[in-house]
Amino acid sequence: DRIKKIVSDLKTYSRMDRAEILETNINESITVTLDLLTHEFKGRITIVTEYADIPLIRCYSSQLNQVFMNILINACHAIEGKGEIKIKTSIENEMLHIDISDTGTGIPLEIREKLFDPFFTTKPIGEGTGLGLSVSLGIIKKHNGDIVVESIQGKGTTFTIKLPLTPGLV
Repeated sequence: DRIKKIVSDLKTYSRMDRAEILETNINESITVTLDLLTHEFKGRITIVTEYADIPLIRCYSSQLNQVFMNILINACHAIEGKGEIKIKTSIENEMLHIDISDTGTGIPLEIREKLFDPFFTTKPIGEGTGLGLSVSLGIIKKHNGDIVVESIQGKGTTFTIKLPLTPGLV
């Protein structure tokens, strides 16, 4: 059953890899991404989801999956020892908000200012390209959205992805 679930998730994920606009259930996309990352959490990170009842969104779902993957992996790496990652979806002012919060170390302001710069990384040489968040922001901007980061050192970080309910994609 576990193998069937993994294969099913991989099929869903790869189907989302086509650069086409699809009517997408964002909550489902996040869940599939979380399923694919189960090994990353290794029993040390508790995942909490708080999904709102949101409409389907016309988007490049494969690209949004990549954004979720990048932010969730970073959240996982920010947590030393045991911790929690919370994913919450909501609608505010005709915008879909996706909050991804972690109980990690937090990000100092001087680093936060560079987070979305291409090739900027805090990881050791050979462990990160510094492109994940830069690419993620580009994808969200392509959807006429934005990413906002709030962080308190020693307490954790929240990435809020804001997407219009009707992105007006080309």
